[in-house]
Amino acid sequence: MNLRRLNLARAWRFFNTGGGGSIAWTRSSDGMRVLVLASAGKESSSATWWATLRGWDVAGWGTLGVTGDDSMMFQVPSTALAGMQAASADIPWLPIPIEGEEETEMEILESCLERIIHGSTKNRSITWSESEKKDAQWPDGWKWPNNLRRLRATDPIQGLVVGAIRSDYQKTRIEQMCSRLNIKSFTPLWHNDGHAHMRELISHGHEVMITSVTTEGLGKEWVGRILSDSDIDELSVNSKNFRFNVDGEGGEFETAVLNAPWMKFPIKTQHTIHWTGRRGWVDIWSAELA
Repeated sequence: MNLRRLNLARAWRFFNTGGGGSIAWTRSSDGMRVLVLASAGKESSSATWWATLRGWDVAGWGTLGVTGDDSMMFQVPSTALAGMQAASADIPWLPIPIEGEEETEMEILESCLERIIHGSTKNRSITWSESEKKDAQWPDGWKWPNNLRRLRATDPIQGLVVGAIRSDYQKTRIEQMCSRLNIKSFTPLWHNDGHAHMRELISHGHEVMITSVTTEGLGKEWVGRILSDSDIDELSVNSKNFRFNVDGEGGEFETAVLNAPWMKFPIKTQHTIHWTGRRGWVDIWSAELA
């Protein structure tokens, strides 16, 4: 078995040991056409990879761009990187601006997805309108990819893939929405072991950068770090000593993926690191496809 086939075999075994998204060894042949709810972080990268390994058509990405200070459901920082990732993989992108209000954010997401999932035979412009570009919340100084396509209604969508791991709050609300939309909900990472999840990400070529830290045990030196195998070992030790989740699922840190097995081109960033003494974050002031 060559190295690529060995890595794919290991990937299948990894995804088949988790919770809600466990899958059979053979590829699905049902031609499932799905959307991925993508934040630019490690979980949505894993979810996209999982759907690709299944042989499904990843028809688009939906990214919630939080315009307020926080969200109970969705990642806040660096979500414009999802547009870069989508362009790298030639996946149409649907940026969805929300204020992060618990009472309205799922309604906004459901409304946007409803316009897409039933499909349409109407020819639509491939050009982004000014209002659509505004929805993308594209940062100044970032290069807009020439091949970035906006997701528009074409063929119907059968499912939504989400990178939820342990948030019952998130998983339940997504499943209820999918039930109302009459599409299937997939959570391939559900209840996967945190250490195994982090280890497999790195070993299979996901280039993961820590974009923010908010917990004791992770200092300034972790902000902006591209994770390696040795970093996972250190992170695991720190998580035990300081009692935080090794995969950051308690909000201890946030991530962005700059390259992955399903991407064609890596993302090159320039950034500044900010540190307050208790928490830190990366201010990405330039990003482009390499």
